[in-house]
Amino acid sequence: MSILDTKLEGVKTVLILGHVHPDGDCIGSCMGLFNYLEEVYPDREVTLCLEDPPEKFGYLKGFTCVQTEFVKETSFDLCICLDCSNTERLGGGEEGFALAKDSLCIDHHVTNAGYAKTNVIDPDASSTSEVLFGLLEESRITREMAECLYTGIIHDTGVFKYSCTTPKTMLVAAKLMETGIDFSRIIDESFYRKTYVQNQILGRALLESITFLDGACVFSVVRLKDMRFYGVTSKDLDGIVEQLRLTDGVECAIFLYETEAQRYKVSLRSKHKLDVAKIAAFFGGGGHVRAAGCTMSGSIYDVVNNLSLHIEKQLKEVEGA
Repeated sequence: MSILDTKLEGVKTVLILGHVHPDGDCIGSCMGLFNYLEEVYPDREVTLCLEDPPEKFGYLKGFTCVQTEFVKETSFDLCICLDCSNTERLGGGEEGFALAKDSLCIDHHVTNAGYAKTNVIDPDASSTSEVLFGLLEESRITREMAECLYTGIIHDTGVFKYSCTTPKTMLVAAKLMETGIDFSRIIDESFYRKTYVQNQILGRALLESITFLDGACVFSVVRLKDMRFYGVTSKDLDGIVEQLRLTDGVECAIFLYETEAQRYKVSLRSKHKLDVAKIAAFFGGGGHVRAAGCTMSGSIYDVVNNLSLHIEKQLKEVEGA
């Protein structure tokens, strides 16, 4: 019996939460668990709340059941948080977490200190979806559940190319493939496919990117006025920082987008040397060694300059080692 099964004993109502601006792993793990509980524990009343989930994940079973308006002043028997490193990242779901009689956190972020009553955190796992797979009864995982978990894994591994990919990750993916999922369609539709305006804003970001620290770093920014001009939202900016990271000779990529006047959502990516999770954590964010993020205020110059001080310090430490 897994920790998940133990926590579900005697429980009638369950609330599933993920982090704000949910990405593929967050949605994949949340949807995978939702479908599992609906199938294996049909007598439980399960509520899944996510803030503004991207429509590109609409192929996942149960996607239309996701509630985007968080339940207020309701106490659930159990709240399960997935892919969220701290309670602040729960956004509107923080109240539901606080009111729940019991709580379980399933995550893989190294910056997660364990905020729930029970925590299953594996920083060596590629994704929360991989961690969740280990908590489920494998024989009960259907094709629809596998689609969810496979989606989460490919997004947090960059289709198995990021350093977080391990032999175990590949074995889990293989087991999910054995359920009969159309893995190539999942990869194309949720990871690579872009709309015309998404390609436009990507091109704009690449065209206006700037290198610094002797070419070791590159950054680009999308302002609110740019987003309004192209008619895009934050969901249309996925993949920009990863494309910047692929620049020849670059160790670290920084992508900023403006959320309000002089306030920016920051995405950090590194190739081999930098621990960007440490940098993000310094500014109140978090993530993984090679992929992390935070929110910062000030002018663009202030934000990039403050980040560059930490980047340069790490580079000197690595090169001097």
